Amino acid sequence: MKIHNMYTAIDCENPRVLADFYAAITGYELKLPASDESQVWLELIDSNQQVKIAFQKITIYQAPTWPEGDFPQQMHLDFIVDDLFKAEVEVLTLGATKAEFQPGSPPHDEYEYEFRVYLDPEGHPFCLIASKH
Repeated sequence: MKIHNMYTAIDCENPRVLADFYAAITGYELKLPASDESQVWLELIDSNQQVKIAFQKITIYQAPTWPEGDFPQQMHLDFIVDDLFKAEVEVLTLGATKAEFQPGSPPHDEYEYEFRVYLDPEGHPFCLIASKH
């Protein structure tokens, strides 16, 4: 078996809001469906037209609770960045919320890299990870 591409699909209440948010973070292009009414599945594509992240509308969506709770995170995305402080300002400006619990910041021996946890506009956790040059 040969896999030609792999991507993550994220359940959400409003695919367009989440797709726009992650397009701004990643620089990926939002691939819009032919019909504006069918925005129950949206995709972000890279410069090679490969799907990288998809967003699926769920009518009974429940935001994850993090780090624990009735609806644990189920999945999260990690983004490696050159400047953790600058990236934090950018994602907060785009609508992210900094999570209260921060296991990887400040850095300590348990983790190889410093990272910070945020919640996207629909509550999915994601991390910004400091690049080691």
